[in-house]
Amino acid sequence: MDAVTPDTFNFLTLFLRADWVVKLVMVGLALASLWSWTVILDKSFRFAALNREANRFENEVGLGQSLEDIAAQAGERPRHALPRMLQAALREWRDSRAKPQSDSQTAFLIQRIDRALDTIIARESARVEDGLGVLAIVATASPFVGLFGTVWGIMHAFQAIAVQKNTNLTVVAPAIAEALFATAVGLIAAIPAYIAFNAFSTKAGKYAARLEGFADDLSHAIQRRLAERG
Repeated sequence: MDAVTPDTFNFLTLFLRADWVVKLVMVGLALASLWSWTVILDKSFRFAALNREANRFENEVGLGQSLEDIAAQAGERPRHALPRMLQAALREWRDSRAKPQSDSQTAFLIQRIDRALDTIIARESARVEDGLGVLAIVATASPFVGLFGTVWGIMHAFQAIAVQKNTNLTVVAPAIAEALFATAVGLIAAIPAYIAFNAFSTKAGKYAARLEGFADDLSHAIQRRLAERG
């Protein structure tokens, strides 16, 4: 029997000595953790870029420049949702400008604008939430997968102890440590994913609320124009 030393309990040794099922569990958890960190980094940069672009666009609108000029400067296919919302609202406005508008037609125009803006908001919200499901799965499943690895490892350890007919701590401790290491790996994968999921869900909600606020401002601006034209 090998002597128990501090090196017996380092991560690499615990992994190499573990049963093959426990090794598969730990490798799977490591891959899940890598996957979740990929999503975390992507979402961190994405939300920073979206909010930075939203700040810039809202500042342009707040400078008093005409909405038509701002929409034209955004180009034909803007990537950000705010200029797309502005262009959609102005498109509906231009289509109705040449026609005389009754009260019912005016109300219908506002409904069309609201529907167009709501469609953009729904698509953009779905886009920014893409990938959060991965974090949710890793956060909820990883502890249980790690626990499965631990239970399997403990069963295997007890089998080895029964075969050796030796309950000495030097035999029990390394085997139990190998099994518990699977639970530790599961928690290492789950905790960052859980924190990131909650953080990004909050950011996604705030971003959707920001788009909805901009949509309300656009709708009110169009209504003012219709009132002035009437």
